[in-house]
Parts: sequence; C-alpha cells; structure tokens
Amino acid sequence: MLSDLLLWNRIGRIVTPLAERMEIPSERALDLFYTSKACERLHDPSTLIIYLQRPLHSG
Repeated sequence: MLSDLLLWNRIGRIVTPLAERMEIPSERALDLFYTSKACERLHDPSTLIIYLQRPLHSG
C-alpha cells in the first residue's frame, strides 16, 4: 500500500537525523521514536495524512 511506503519513508527521515544529532545508533533512535507521541500520532489514521504532508524541519 502506498501509505505504508510513505510512512516508512517518513519514519526513516525522522530517525536518521535523530540518531545523528544525538550521536546514538540508529536502532536506539528507532526505539526512542517508536515510544514517542510523534510515532503515536503518525500511526493514528486521523492524523496520518497531516504528518505525511508536513515538511520535516532541520532547525
């Protein structure tokens, strides 16, 4: 399904910079992400489209 591919892409685009900024392994960053409110919202069908449309900011 297309939304699944977009979701995985978005997760990768969140987790990779998180790992770099925190200087931690990608696996740890993924674990942090999956226990966050952002992940909860990203997986919520009522807010998913908002998260897929919003640009990521690197500020």
